[in-house]
Amino acid sequence: MSPAELARLYDAYAAALFAHLHTLLGNDTDVRDVLQEVFRKLAARAELLAGVTDERAYLLRLAHHAGIDHCRRRATRQRAHDRWENESAVTQDSTSLFPSATDPDEAEFRAQLATALAGLPVEQRTVVQLKLWEGLTFEQIATVLDVPPNTAASRYRYAVDKLRAHLRPLYDEIR
Repeated sequence: MSPAELARLYDAYAAALFAHLHTLLGNDTDVRDVLQEVFRKLAARAELLAGVTDERAYLLRLAHHAGIDHCRRRATRQRAHDRWENESAVTQDSTSLFPSATDPDEAEFRAQLATALAGLPVEQRTVVQLKLWEGLTFEQIATVLDVPPNTAASRYRYAVDKLRAHLRPLYDEIR
């Protein structure tokens, strides 16, 4: 689809799509995200409009389905977040994340690491787990979590910084 054609569609229908999506989603940020997704999809697949007789109705339907998909993804993420929170609450004193160690310094470090991990926000802890224990790349993590790769990488970086700050005194003492 040409940029001019995309601009024409946006100018003609964006306000109606925005209003419909706002009724469905109720959140300007989500509405803008879904609206962007709709027009990105149109830009990538011009054939979607081939044979369409009522552009407005078709675009409203396309936006509606994108909005429903967005709600489903959000609900899925929320359920996963809630499940992770519940599991984290159960394992707060969890040194069971790591096998037990016979060396007291090693055991203390593992306990402190488990505590530090439990103290991370769920989003950061999830990325750390997927990166370090599952060995996924940031691209793969982004796909799993439905976030951009840069978001996955920055969550990892923030988590590592927090873990480093939490564990530095213990590391210095053991060394």
